[in-house]
Amino acid sequence: MIKIGDIKLENNIILAPMSGVTDLPFRKLVGNFGASILISEMIASRAMILQTKESMKKCQKGNSKQYLSVQLAGCEPHIMAEAAKLNEDLGADIIDINFGCPVKKVVNGFAGSALMKDEDLATRIMEAVVKAVKIPVTMKMRLGWDYENLNSPSLAKKAENAGIKMLVVHGRTRCQMYNGNANWELISNVKKAVNIPVIANGDIKNIDDVKQSLKLSMADGAMVGRACYGKPWLINQLNQELNNNNIISPPSLEEQNKIVIDHFNDMIEHYGEQTAIPLARKHIGWYSSGLKNGASFRARINICKDKKEIIAMINDFYQSL
Repeated sequence: MIKIGDIKLENNIILAPMSGVTDLPFRKLVGNFGASILISEMIASRAMILQTKESMKKCQKGNSKQYLSVQLAGCEPHIMAEAAKLNEDLGADIIDINFGCPVKKVVNGFAGSALMKDEDLATRIMEAVVKAVKIPVTMKMRLGWDYENLNSPSLAKKAENAGIKMLVVHGRTRCQMYNGNANWELISNVKKAVNIPVIANGDIKNIDDVKQSLKLSMADGAMVGRACYGKPWLINQLNQELNNNNIISPPSLEEQNKIVIDHFNDMIEHYGEQTAIPLARKHIGWYSSGLKNGASFRARINICKDKKEIIAMINDFYQSL
């Protein structure tokens, strides 16, 4: 069991926040399968306090019974604090600070993993956010900026002293981006430096990866990201396999058909048909990946703009299997 302040998580495997993926419809699906915490897509703190339409959609909780953690990015302590307080008022259960995003447009704004180069500013941000809210604050980071600057243990200790209640560490440096392999063993240096829960992240795709990452990192839990593309059931599957030591089968093709339709309809309801259909294509593509005739199915989906036609095509595809 992982404890984040007063919040107790029933499971040790967590869905990673992913821009353009972990929106409300996808989070609801993962929650329906039994995940105990759901983390929003990264939200720019300045956009949050301006309450832009996009930022307000990203932080919605819906009717989910799961804990909602809202992830914020930014480099100005007072703006981050204000955005955190706003999300607390909107119903967030946890605030997560992003010091891990390696994407150039985020780093060039001196947010995300760029903040690992300035521990003093990073500390001021953490202190401001913790002071601004009554709910727990967590933080996600990388091993460091590069292999000459593996300062995650130092920043982790400052985070703990600032009142951060849990840390997630991606086992790569910023300069690695998503290249090479995640180094789970180096995460253990963070675990040794602090007494708060530490979660291992990076390249965790299946139960063997989960067990190996937990062993090498000594972490309290694991965070899974890209492996969940088209598999909203994976977090629950991995938690059951870890807890019960049994291999759990994914949903049947008939069940998957219903999952895809429900997900598509929920996206239509959330975004409106015109916005939802282009966004849904990537999810439908991931769902069909590796299935017979999946490529030709995706080609047809990618040029279809009608909701009813897409639903018919999804049903025809799964029934043909």
